[in-house]
Amino acid sequence: MSVTFADIEAAAARLEGQAIVTPLVESPALNERLGLRVLIKPETLQRVGAFKFRGAYNRLVQLDAGQRTRGVVAFSSGNHAQGVALAARLLGMPALIVMPSDAPAIKVAATRAYGAEVRFYDRLKDDRVALSQALAGERGAVIVPAFDDPHIIAGQGTVGLELARQARDLGAGLDLVITPVGGGGLMAGTAIAVNALSPATAFAGVEPEAFDDTARSLRAGKRMTLAPTLRSLCDALESPAPGELTFPVLQRLAVEVATVSDAEVADAMRYAYTTLKLVVEPGGVVGLAALLAGKVRPGDGKTVGLVLSGGNVDPDLFARAIGGEI
Repeated sequence: MSVTFADIEAAAARLEGQAIVTPLVESPALNERLGLRVLIKPETLQRVGAFKFRGAYNRLVQLDAGQRTRGVVAFSSGNHAQGVALAARLLGMPALIVMPSDAPAIKVAATRAYGAEVRFYDRLKDDRVALSQALAGERGAVIVPAFDDPHIIAGQGTVGLELARQARDLGAGLDLVITPVGGGGLMAGTAIAVNALSPATAFAGVEPEAFDDTARSLRAGKRMTLAPTLRSLCDALESPAPGELTFPVLQRLAVEVATVSDAEVADAMRYAYTTLKLVVEPGGVVGLAALLAGKVRPGDGKTVGLVLSGGNVDPDLFARAIGGEI
């Protein structure tokens, strides 16, 4: 099932009064440093501290009464987990989240605080999909994927819908839109929405060097799956492959993908904190990292929409990053 602009508009209607319409903000210091006009979309201010609430709520609100009684199962390192947990609580249904045993403690605690049950798995040894399917089968629950679902993609696309309309209201034409890329739900949904409203806009996704599956896939012209042996600071972006539904969208809309190192991510976290006065998690700051490191070069004077996708970072890791220890 392909996702259309109409699907994203319908998702926006469902999310009205539930999700926060995050602002579009500018930093003169950042603009001057880069020689660009950067319009920042801080999804750090979204419910659960990340854009993931949008897709989760759009998926869960469409479940029927019987499905709501049996509940949902999701697998996630943290932001999708929190989005599903909060959406389930708001809609009065049980939620079970399968999380890696090394997920950030702040994300685990928040997921439980929203009322979800948590089951852990070993991300290097266990098959989280198979585990989730088994648990869902036992309960008769609905599995809620993190990105490879048309309703999830449409919900995430409301980020792009808002961004394009907010830029228009500022009288700004978007030359480029940048988002992080894990499985591709945010990038795909955002690109569909922005392309409908601003067909001339180009797109760039950014992923960690150790999880460059989307960049490899686009070069190969087919979905490539990594066999992860390394970790990244960007726990939210450690997907081993782009989604079956998301990848064709990235191909069709000619999304370019850059990669950044952990050191570049830590530099961007420091810059966001000291200059932008924003707390951004590693996976959420990769777009800014790519701009600061020159991995994405839009061209002098261009207008760039930049999505900072989440702010859920463990305090100890954040302290080390802004303290220059990473």
